[in-house]
Amino acid sequence: MNEIIKSLYDRKSVRVYEDRPIPEKMKQIILEAAAQAPSAGCQQLYTILDITDQKLKDELVKTCDNQPFIATAPMVLVFCADCKKWYDAYLEAGCSPRKPGVGDLMLAVTDTAIAAQNAVVAAQSFGIGSCYIGDIMENCEEQRRILNLPEYVFPAVMLVFGWPTKQQLERTKPQRCDQKHIVHENTYRSMDGNELREMFGYQCKNRSFEDWMNAFCNRKYDSDFAKEMTRSVGEYLKQFENE
Repeated sequence: MNEIIKSLYDRKSVRVYEDRPIPEKMKQIILEAAAQAPSAGCQQLYTILDITDQKLKDELVKTCDNQPFIATAPMVLVFCADCKKWYDAYLEAGCSPRKPGVGDLMLAVTDTAIAAQNAVVAAQSFGIGSCYIGDIMENCEEQRRILNLPEYVFPAVMLVFGWPTKQQLERTKPQRCDQKHIVHENTYRSMDGNELREMFGYQCKNRSFEDWMNAFCNRKYDSDFAKEMTRSVGEYLKQFENE
């Protein structure tokens, strides 16, 4: 197994960090690695917010479901799907562009997520841990205020980085589903009840499928934060509803 593949297998979310900074040179390499990601038409439909203000980190703790490790992470990046900068450039050049639509947003989100994952892989190569924060898509009004987000800019991905503690390094990485359930050949294949039970069986351990699935549904899918995320994303999408 080569070093890149090994790092992908070894990487896990890290939420506890040593109290030491990330050297500026490493930070710049991570940011440049993000910018080297493939993008649609080489447009780089994203803008990366480098959060260095401690007060802003403290606010992001509150707006991102009260996760205190955000405030202590030495590097915090918010990757925004940016449909504004090209639209502004078209106007600057005297074009008559249509307003950005949901298709443009989806393309930008894809660009943004690829760039973010490049940053994760680059950080992992230095031994720097990372964690995705999906809650950046919640609390639309507050995120817009504290990050000064204009129309056609959507905070798609947030990442925090730091040096993992010994406990985090030794923590077992969560198991993944068997590939046979994840990879479908040629076309999508809906799974029947037996296969669904088989796919998630490793999660249930000493509990029944029904008990585990109901608990997970209540904790994640039907949770207040999931409902808030849906509401907030709906608010962002209103910007992209062209007449």
